[in-house]
Parts: sequence; structure tokens; C-alpha cells
Amino acid sequence: MDRLTSMAVFVKAVDLGSFAAAADAFEMSGPMVGKHVRFLEERLGVRLLNRTTRRQSLTEAGQVYYERCRAVLSEAEAADAVASDALSEPRGRLRVTMPALLGRHCIAPLLMKLARKYPRLELDLSFGDPIANIVETGYDLAIRTGDLDDQSGLIARRIARQRMVVCGSRSYLRANGRPKSIDDLAEHQAIIYRRSGRVRPWLFPREALSPQDLPPREVTPTGRLRLDDLEAIADAATQGMGLAWLPYWLIRERLRSGALISLFERQPEFLYDCHALWPRSPRMPPKVRAAVDVLAAALPKLMT
Repeated sequence: MDRLTSMAVFVKAVDLGSFAAAADAFEMSGPMVGKHVRFLEERLGVRLLNRTTRRQSLTEAGQVYYERCRAVLSEAEAADAVASDALSEPRGRLRVTMPALLGRHCIAPLLMKLARKYPRLELDLSFGDPIANIVETGYDLAIRTGDLDDQSGLIARRIARQRMVVCGSRSYLRANGRPKSIDDLAEHQAIIYRRSGRVRPWLFPREALSPQDLPPREVTPTGRLRLDDLEAIADAATQGMGLAWLPYWLIRERLRSGALISLFERQPEFLYDCHALWPRSPRMPPKVRAAVDVLAAALPKLMT
């Protein structure tokens, strides 16, 4: 006999309270239900059920085995669902929340490409500040950079790492000199990123054999410009207003054209993790899986 089938019959007999009810559920005879249960008992060498003409009850060993069988059957159903979903075409509305600039420059173009591939997939994209609780607000997927807050009820997967670059324009560097080390930044004007009333420090990996094991070095920039938009900071830096600390993906074209110059190229650059988060559930919807897989495959090429 097939052990998994026998487990399913045993669990159904317990749940429904009788062999007859389990037989009806599986469209088999009552004696066949008994054979499945006896097969398990003989294989295990223990009695699982106490039965009389009027009632049945689990033995102590049967109770333990019943709980484990339920877990095994649940995992088997989840495995079947995964295999089935792999053949399912993503469809329906996919609601995604993401940071505005990263979303416009990197995330949205990849999701648009996915939507072109799957005509039944609908996109509902939100660009802006993080949503406190994506489950309560009904989002299927959230993209976040940096440290993650409370992840209860969510699954997180790192999909890329955002490389941060210190840069300045040729005109600024001609007028003020080029800093040779991180310590020299104190002598320069910085264009400051201020968000939610807080100045964000510039972060640099520690110079060590395993810099990832040490907290980053924090440098609090000083300057007369405080902006809460990274693209505006990139514009100001291009105009020679000071040095800036910006994600590579945002200034890639300015670096290639020479509008901005990357500094400290021999210094390891700080990497912000970029995560995809989605609500925890027994089955990951095909539309969410497709989006996460596409982002994990293509986003690192855009961010490094």
C-alpha cells in the first residue's frame, strides 16, 4: 500500500470520527479504510486507534502520529501547489509598493517587461514612502532598501545590493580640490540628504579582513544644502554645489558622461541590501513569484 495514501485515510477517519465516513469521503469501502489503518499499525508496530462498535479513539501513540501525519500531508499539498504554480501563468492584479526613485528607474521598467510577457497580469504600482503594514493595506509585494523593520507575517528575500558612491562635479573639484581620504570630507561642502527631519549619515565599510562583520563607519556631512530628494541632490552635485553620496544606479549616466566624478574608487563602497517582501502564506501566488524572480535576476545588473 502507498504510505501517503494510508496516512490521508487515517487522518480522515480521525477527523470524521468513523471508518464509514472516511470511506464515503474517499469513495472506498469501509474494510479498505480498515486495511489502510492496519497497514500503518503493522508498519509502526503500535496501535493507533481503539475501536468499539460505538466509538473510536486515538491511543497515545496514535495522537502523536496523527499530528505528524497532518503536517506531512500539509507539506505534500504545498509541494503539489508549487509544482502546479510553476506551470501557471501569472495573472490578476499585482499590487506593489516601492521607493519612488528606485521604483521609477529600476523596478517599474522590469515589471512593465513582465506585464508585456503575460497579458493577463495587471500592475498596480505605488511609488513613495514605505507602507507601515503591507498586509493590512492589501499589497502583494513591497520593495525596501536598507535595514528591515518588523517582518512578522512577511517573507523577505534579498534581490540586490545598492552600491553607494561619493561623487562631485569637475568644477567643484577644480575649485575645492579632490579629497584623498574619507577624513578629508570634513573640509568639503556636502549636499545633505535629510528625510523625516533626520540627516542621513554617509556610511563606509570598515577597513578589515571581514568588513561585513563590523558596523560601518558613519560620517555626518556638513553643508548649506539640505534636500529630501536624491535626484535633486544629483542635480545640485552636477551643478558644482558640493559633494554627494548617492546610489550608483541613479548617477550611472552622469558618471559615464563625466558630469560627475566618482571618488575613493579604491575604497570599498557601502552596499545597501534591497529586499522583496510579501505576505506569508502556504502558497506563493504565481504573479508574486514571477515578479520576485524577475527582479532578483535583473536588478543586480542595474544596481552595480
